[in-house]
Amino acid sequence: MAHPDPSRILLGVLDEYADAGKWIGAPFEKIKRISNTKVGDIGQDFVEQLCGAIGLSCTFPTNAAGKRSRNSPWDIELEGVTFELKTATEDVHGAFQFNHIRYHRQYDGLLCVGIGPSNILFDAWSKAEVTTGRAGALVSMDAGSSATHKLTKRPHQLRPIEEFEARTRDLIAELRA
Repeated sequence: MAHPDPSRILLGVLDEYADAGKWIGAPFEKIKRISNTKVGDIGQDFVEQLCGAIGLSCTFPTNAAGKRSRNSPWDIELEGVTFELKTATEDVHGAFQFNHIRYHRQYDGLLCVGIGPSNILFDAWSKAEVTTGRAGALVSMDAGSSATHKLTKRPHQLRPIEEFEARTRDLIAELRA
């Protein structure tokens, strides 16, 4: 009996799960080669640089060492307004799963950035819109828990990134009023 080739077995299993066909050769293909834990960091850096380019002040919470804090109730502050910031890539079904939304934390709004193979989408909602379901249905990520949720959005339910400045400035003005 021939010895099994573990590499060949794993490659076969990977072929069964492969979902990156639409990403191959796409402008934003690189994001699929980055670990999921870094996608949020990419979103933060992208929003920070975009805000800098359009003249919106942008800060992040820091810890005692002066590094970005992951333990803050909010992720990013734009013009003095705090946001939970979530980044997701388009899944195999053509949707974006914005995970770990915690509406029990103290922040003013939710900002979601969706990265598709060749497009960038986003939207932003007030905390009131999130907690009342007007931003969309939040689904618990952990059965029996109400601490962390996900928000699923189809591309047509999000805005093109070219509308980022106008929508963000409008929401900031609304939240300050």
